[in-house]
Amino acid sequence: MKPISFREQFTVKNTVLGVQFLFVAFGATVLVPLLVGIDPSVALFTAGIGTLIFHLITKGTVPAFLGSSFAFIAPIIEATRLFGWAGTLSGIIAVGFVYGIVSVLVKLRGIKFIESLFPSVVVGPVIMIIGLSLATSAVDMAKTDWLLATIALIASIVVVIFGKGMIKLIPIFVGIAVGYIVALILGRVDYTAISDAKWIMLPQFTMPEFSWQAILYMIPVAIAPVIEHVGDMYALGGVCDKNFIEKPGLNRTLLGDGIATAIAGFFGGVPNTTYSEVTGAISLTKVTNPFILRIAAITAVVFAFVGKISGFLKTIPQAVLGGIMLLLFGMIASIGIKTLVDSKANLSETRNQVIVSVVLTVGIGGAVIQYGNFSLAGIGLAAAVGIVLNLILPKTKKQDI
Repeated sequence: MKPISFREQFTVKNTVLGVQFLFVAFGATVLVPLLVGIDPSVALFTAGIGTLIFHLITKGTVPAFLGSSFAFIAPIIEATRLFGWAGTLSGIIAVGFVYGIVSVLVKLRGIKFIESLFPSVVVGPVIMIIGLSLATSAVDMAKTDWLLATIALIASIVVVIFGKGMIKLIPIFVGIAVGYIVALILGRVDYTAISDAKWIMLPQFTMPEFSWQAILYMIPVAIAPVIEHVGDMYALGGVCDKNFIEKPGLNRTLLGDGIATAIAGFFGGVPNTTYSEVTGAISLTKVTNPFILRIAAITAVVFAFVGKISGFLKTIPQAVLGGIMLLLFGMIASIGIKTLVDSKANLSETRNQVIVSVVLTVGIGGAVIQYGNFSLAGIGLAAAVGIVLNLILPKTKKQDI
């Protein structure tokens, strides 16, 4: 059978479908850079390039779109405060290399090895910390205008609970849109960023600067996204009725995700991850052609060079973003709880109670290990402590962790 050419696939119908998938991922992709204080156009560019790289490494067989990872919001904000944005980028690049190392381990030892190294009693509380550590930031942003924040929050909740079809997949987008419209009506939008932006302009790329401290700070945070990636591949395979764990192989999908993240760091962007929202859209539309996701990626790159889009995104009031964060970060924490529940982790077992308790208190309590110029704190320290405790504490026979 003759393969379908690029020109034959690049139809009007496929282009519309590709833009639709970008629409599903758009709100989440640009929200992360807005929260960490970088140009959202950079995130659009690195998401598009990262997705194309992922498709290249996975031989074009996996219909995935890579967007900005929420798991890194808190550590990026803190690392930027401590080491500067350029230094933090070296940490993001290092995270990409961690994905590569895990990819090799999966190839050599299989997925069971990774699951034993990162069990739910480690991953669950780490994910909870990722959400809870940003609670104060969410409230601080929301209280700049509680009316706008509440309206954005309610709109998002309504979509999450009552939304149907494609609308249910974009609660962040809808919440921001409703909050923005109300802000327009009330005259609370500053248009300066739009008027100052040119129609066509380069994203504000930043060159990374090597920083051991930032690298050591960021690397442990990769644990939760790695496990999330495995879950996403299982979910996507179920939707497409294919086994992506076997073909092209989890090692390839992890490598693709890692290289995409490392490339994002080189350009001054945030880490990427496969988007479950897009998986949901694939399930809803029954569109499983990977080429359409590559059209979405190309569209994201094109949008990155439209300066007015970046300018518009920068006019979104902080309170609107804060309202979305009140829901989003709480939901991230709840995913950590769900991880423990779904895995049927035995929390009656003292060993597991100790791991979960120490990880939570270290991560939320702001513990820091410092020796000279080296320091490890927050989510990274909590993850490292969880891994060590899991390795050294004796296991009860036949216990489910």
